[in-house]
Amino acid sequence: MRKIILPIFALALAVVFDSCSSVKVLDSWKGDNASTMRDKNILVVARTNNPQARYAFEDAITAQLIKEGFKATESYKKFPKLNPDKKPTEEKQEMIRSILESEGFDGVVISVVKDYQEAEQTTTSGGYNVGAGYYPSYYPQYYGGFYGFYGMPLAYSTWDSGVYMPTTTTTRTVKTFVLQTLVYNLDLPQDKQMVAIVTSKMEDPQKASVAASDYALAITNALKDKK
Repeated sequence: MRKIILPIFALALAVVFDSCSSVKVLDSWKGDNASTMRDKNILVVARTNNPQARYAFEDAITAQLIKEGFKATESYKKFPKLNPDKKPTEEKQEMIRSILESEGFDGVVISVVKDYQEAEQTTTSGGYNVGAGYYPSYYPQYYGGFYGFYGMPLAYSTWDSGVYMPTTTTTRTVKTFVLQTLVYNLDLPQDKQMVAIVTSKMEDPQKASVAASDYALAITNALKDKK
């Protein structure tokens, strides 16, 4: 039996950061009906007001879905004028529903940035002998159906010889994003449409294309069937 894999996401980011991205899954849930997504025509939506980030994440998520055997399309390719980060009116929601139905989309993977924080991180190095050994130690009821959700406002060391290195201190700003991805089967009743959700934390991502690939991998691993 093939594994059910539902990778997903989007991040308001197109700037290059100096450090590598770190993605950690904080929480995930997958319903018993997640297998229903296998035969769906899925629209991938990255809810962000940054066009370049939207393109990068929708491309990465769609590519991963297709790799795993799903049928998926980036929303920016199908609906280039759609602003997924703008809160839709009831009229706009009805129009979106009509478009999805007319285009044959019966599944949606939507990603949003839930929180963003900046914190100062101080790192101290040196104070030890170079050349010596160094050993460091260091869900569904709340969200409802897709259309309802879419309209919501929401480190012991040892040493014995070598050249002593003086202590130096470096302070940098750490940027942290909390991301959430939801998977919907639009053919199910409103209260059963959400079939999977993953909440992740991403620290200091690089440019959007790299961050998107890292995120998609983390989401894929979180949603794989457990053996």
